Amino acid sequence: MARAYMTETGDGSAEGERTGSRFRRLADGWRGDPGIWRRGLVLAGLAVVIALVMILHARIPNSVGNLGSLSETFLPWLGVFLPVLLGLALWRRSATALIALLLPVIVWFNVFGGLLLTDKQGSGGNLVVATHNVNADNPDPAGTARQVAASGAQVLALEEIPGDKVETYKKALADIYPYHSVQGTVGLWSKYELSDSRPVDIKMGWTRAMRSTVKTPAGDVAVYVAHMPSVRVKLNAGFTANQRDNSAYTLGEAISAEPVKKVVLLGDLNGTMNDRSLNNITAQMRSTQGAAGDGFGFTWPAAFPMARIDQIMVKGLEPKSSWTLPETKSDHLPIAARLQV
Repeated sequence: MARAYMTETGDGSAEGERTGSRFRRLADGWRGDPGIWRRGLVLAGLAVVIALVMILHARIPNSVGNLGSLSETFLPWLGVFLPVLLGLALWRRSATALIALLLPVIVWFNVFGGLLLTDKQGSGGNLVVATHNVNADNPDPAGTARQVAASGAQVLALEEIPGDKVETYKKALADIYPYHSVQGTVGLWSKYELSDSRPVDIKMGWTRAMRSTVKTPAGDVAVYVAHMPSVRVKLNAGFTANQRDNSAYTLGEAISAEPVKKVVLLGDLNGTMNDRSLNNITAQMRSTQGAAGDGFGFTWPAAFPMARIDQIMVKGLEPKSSWTLPETKSDHLPIAARLQV
């Protein structure tokens, strides 16, 4: 009778006792199990390997299939394996695996936790910029252009513009941006006057990068637009990125020699901020997402973003906010940032 009474009153005490008893029995079972330290050694080893990859990724050589760059591109996704290892460690009743798992958990949160737990976006700023790889096979170029322009960007960069669609993009954006320059397959649209617009040679054989001076009310800003060569993951060659790496180095040299002190880089770099092959660029510029964004800001592929290979980077300006824009008809997501010139 007493037990029935306790259940019906809804005070939860009987249920609490049963739950507590289950945990006590589980704990007693683990304490009395001499195999908890011997089981799960493979799981413990995997946990240590994941931690070492995150800690020592810069030491993974690129000489074999650009393995270092490949690991750095998808480095945040190593965190996906941690709950899997946790579940397996509990299933195996392995204290060794559980203790070893603490190492990659601590490392992952130390490296990436700030991106998830801290919203760095702030107020202020007097220049909004946006960039989008529109995809050469985009079935709705005009709609895509207008959709990205609706972000309110005063300066808009587009990449992968096919030659037969240049006029379509120009016409779609003409009422919003009075100034524009298209060089090869990249273009820049602006609400402020442009000057000294020209191609930038990134050693590809055709034009996929440009620069222009944007005369903002707060002063001149040199804006670079770039579309780095694509990378491929091949079974027989690994992560093939040599042309991308050479182009990134060349672009970094051009930015370093830029006489205008305030510089913005907009474009599809086909690499993440962790990728060492972009060091000649990332060493001298700040990512707006890293400085003033919320979350990872993945941009590719649009259907299920796994990496942020589209970038907004600055030198001599202060990022105030950075965000990802809604999906268009492209296979990339557009991005935008608000800057203080």
